[in-house]
Amino acid sequence: MELTGHTGEIFATRFDPTGQHIASGSMDRTILLWRTYGQCDNYGILSGHKGAVLDLHWSRDSRVIFSASADMMLASWDLETGQRIRRHVGHEEVINCMDVNKRGEELLVSGSDDGYIGIWDPRQKQAIDFIETEFPITAVTISEAGNELYSGGIDNDIKVWDLRKKAVAYSLLGHTDTITSLEISPDSQTLLSNSHDSTVRTWDIRPFAPTDRHVRTYDGAPVGLEKNLLRASWDPKGQKIAAGSGDQSVVVWDTNSGKLLYKLPGHRGAVNDVRFSPRNEPIILSGSSDRTLMLGELGK
Repeated sequence: MELTGHTGEIFATRFDPTGQHIASGSMDRTILLWRTYGQCDNYGILSGHKGAVLDLHWSRDSRVIFSASADMMLASWDLETGQRIRRHVGHEEVINCMDVNKRGEELLVSGSDDGYIGIWDPRQKQAIDFIETEFPITAVTISEAGNELYSGGIDNDIKVWDLRKKAVAYSLLGHTDTITSLEISPDSQTLLSNSHDSTVRTWDIRPFAPTDRHVRTYDGAPVGLEKNLLRASWDPKGQKIAAGSGDQSVVVWDTNSGKLLYKLPGHRGAVNDVRFSPRNEPIILSGSSDRTLMLGELGK
């Protein structure tokens, strides 16, 4: 299924927690809403950002979308009305990435070219806090418990922050180029990273893991010439990993063996984001620089 409607490159694609809905963020400054099933029609458009929409997340109750943009703002959108609830201001450069915590009071985290990680209460316009780092931040994710934050940037290192102390607890070293995405596994034990070095890696993030936390490296998804922030993600059981590729394909590996299971063609541009359906169905979603989304089913 090819979903068309965006007039610019697509940077972020996300299923809502129920798996029934899809949101996509684009260079065209809009977020489009789609139904996963049936005709997969585009039923909504959220507009108001003044720059490319580079990342987005659904709230846990599927009623709000949070977005991060090149216009230096985060925004919250009410899906009942399609209106923007709030702009969250404070970053001074492009916001590349964001995440929402998994439990407790809703918190947003953001990473920007200004070198700051923002921590936000979505009910407030201003940030609760900013963590200063030395380099532009290109990937960020928050732990299940909400006590640790993982960030990656153009210095190639993944930093693990103790949020109470706002200090780096430890770093994960091994990537040799900019970190493009970070995502924690469904069981919270492993961190997935992607990088401009054309490797996807997994890391043991349990509290008492050995000093060398690198678990496995996955090859087969080259970054390509555009050097977009290509994202990688887990399936709901943590058994498969998918990544977008600069060679216009969607790449899927077996998590444990590292074996390349699928290299799916169909896009005509770099694949910037790939997601598995949260419903334990073999449905995979990708968004590309070719301005289309692809919704496909993996073979058994």
